[in-house]
Amino acid sequence: MSLQHIGLSEINGPLVVLDHVQGASFDEMVEITLDDGSMRLGRIVQIEGEKVIIQVFEGTNDVSLTNTKTRLLGKPMELPVSKELLGRTFNGAGTPIDGLGKIYSSKQMDINGLPLNPVARVYPRNYINTGISSIDCLTTLIRGQKLPIFTGSGLPHNQLAVQIVKQAKVADDDGKGFAVVFGAMGVTNDVANYFKRSFKEAGVMDRVVMFVNLANDPIIERILTPRCALTAAEYLAYEENMHVLVIYSDVTSYCEAVREFSSSKGEIPGRKGYPGYLYSDLASLYERAGIIKDASGSVTQIPILTMPNNDITHPVPDLTGYITEGQITLDLALHSAGIYPPVAILPSLSRLMKDGIGQGYTRKEHQDLANQLFASYAHVQDVKSLTSVIGEDELSPVDRQYIGFGKLFEEHFLNQGDDSNRSIIETLDLGWSLLSTLPRSALERLDNDLLDQYYDHEKALKLFHIKEEKIIKELEKSGD
Repeated sequence: MSLQHIGLSEINGPLVVLDHVQGASFDEMVEITLDDGSMRLGRIVQIEGEKVIIQVFEGTNDVSLTNTKTRLLGKPMELPVSKELLGRTFNGAGTPIDGLGKIYSSKQMDINGLPLNPVARVYPRNYINTGISSIDCLTTLIRGQKLPIFTGSGLPHNQLAVQIVKQAKVADDDGKGFAVVFGAMGVTNDVANYFKRSFKEAGVMDRVVMFVNLANDPIIERILTPRCALTAAEYLAYEENMHVLVIYSDVTSYCEAVREFSSSKGEIPGRKGYPGYLYSDLASLYERAGIIKDASGSVTQIPILTMPNNDITHPVPDLTGYITEGQITLDLALHSAGIYPPVAILPSLSRLMKDGIGQGYTRKEHQDLANQLFASYAHVQDVKSLTSVIGEDELSPVDRQYIGFGKLFEEHFLNQGDDSNRSIIETLDLGWSLLSTLPRSALERLDNDLLDQYYDHEKALKLFHIKEEKIIKELEKSGD
């Protein structure tokens, strides 16, 4: 039996309070009818005895305390799902906004996620090829992983997100489908149009599902956006057996919406005003990545979050780092130098990388090559620090070669443009060519068998147009 309640006890921002309610459930959907007959949806976010607090999705403007009619629907918020999701665009609450009508579906799924048994999870293996060398070689994205991108104001994270959507594909060619679910939270109209236009121009829209929440949309809808996106991903992965890459931006906008909503409920704030449950709230999103038994598909996440003032100790990146399996960090100095994508590889990390690369996945020497590139580039930073103290003229010949290697590495390996799609083999070969500009004795993390097979000093000098008799000067000019 469905009861209809007339009148409200209180209205506070996006929240309304209803008293004398029995049998209500947390997260239960509510249908609210206004004086003029229009209808709005809400959900129960707090229960205190027979008093319930309802979050109204479309806001509480024109809502009356006396004549508003409220009906509990007896179910949580659900998203209609089918394979028709592909190629469609929705708002943050899962309503189509592309003018193509409603989704025909015989199934509805709870947006709060599937109740997965942790024992049913399968350890992530194999990688997703993004075509971007700094990611594929050094912070490899593993199928079923959650790997965020830490960025800052003014950095090209939106451009990088579009490039990953356009280029990403599963490593093996076994006939399984691949799809991308893209969620935009709190973006401006021009950014939303940039995403839509880029996907259509690249011809990848037929394998993309978009959920768009604009900056002027209700904050409640912003809280729903990643949950709707992940629900669509879970359906495609676990019921349609597709490999799904979920990219959503900006997590910081989402967290600010959670903070505003928490404040309107009168909750005690934690660090920087965020609620104390922000960690578990973020975990409820990030932990929906993975692979489960008896399903051929997978859900991989790349959340993008802007660090306020580029502060990695801010609560949002700080808590994210505890939950996820590494991070890809973008660097303002590299961006200012004209390098795209400006991935700072030293603070970047992929904790699952070791289990999805190597023999049978990429190439047997991938891990050793990545370790040597990390070590060599780290030594470049040490030499730069030393140069600021003693001057460049006092550097040893080997240290000068490291300076040259650093310039070559940034110019040819990190910098590849937004239209360059490198295969993993091209990326690994380029890494070997760059290491071959250094003396063989300096490559201490590679064994002799690998060096005999891949190290070719003369070929590297020719590739980067370096003359042997002027090697130091030429290296200092980045090989131009």
